[in-house]
Amino acid sequence: MSDIPAGWVQRESRSRGGQIYYYNTTTGESVWEKPTAPASADSGQVHVLHLLKKHKGSRRPSSWRQENITCTKEEAMQSLAALREQIVSAGSASMQRAFEDLAKVESDCSSARAGGSLGFFGRGQMQKPFEDVSFSLGVGELSDLISTDSGVHIIYRVA
Repeated sequence: MSDIPAGWVQRESRSRGGQIYYYNTTTGESVWEKPTAPASADSGQVHVLHLLKKHKGSRRPSSWRQENITCTKEEAMQSLAALREQIVSAGSASMQRAFEDLAKVESDCSSARAGGSLGFFGRGQMQKPFEDVSFSLGVGELSDLISTDSGVHIIYRVA
């Protein structure tokens, strides 16, 4: 195991029949191929939480919360703006927890179960407006409202 670069650990996958993967202890990133460089906090990836409100014009106007979403984009934005105010009012020390708690009950994304966490992702993996904002935020920063084909989001950058 000593030939694994610093900051990485080898693990065995429970979901893939014991297949070996490598875990970056700095960023939480997992990869299947053996890393060749030491772990770095700047992996070219971000980790964000998001809270999604869909509307009748969304790409798929249904969710785990509501089979047929009929609200307008403006109504979704109003609802999300009110949730954003609640998160901000929690203060910076409690913002992530407030975000996760609200996402679990208010987000129209299946990531709600994980407090809105999308885990780590790199460029080219999300819709462009979402990606651009995710990468522009500093760690611990909260976005304004972001509109994508999926609906309207607020994003909190974790790492």
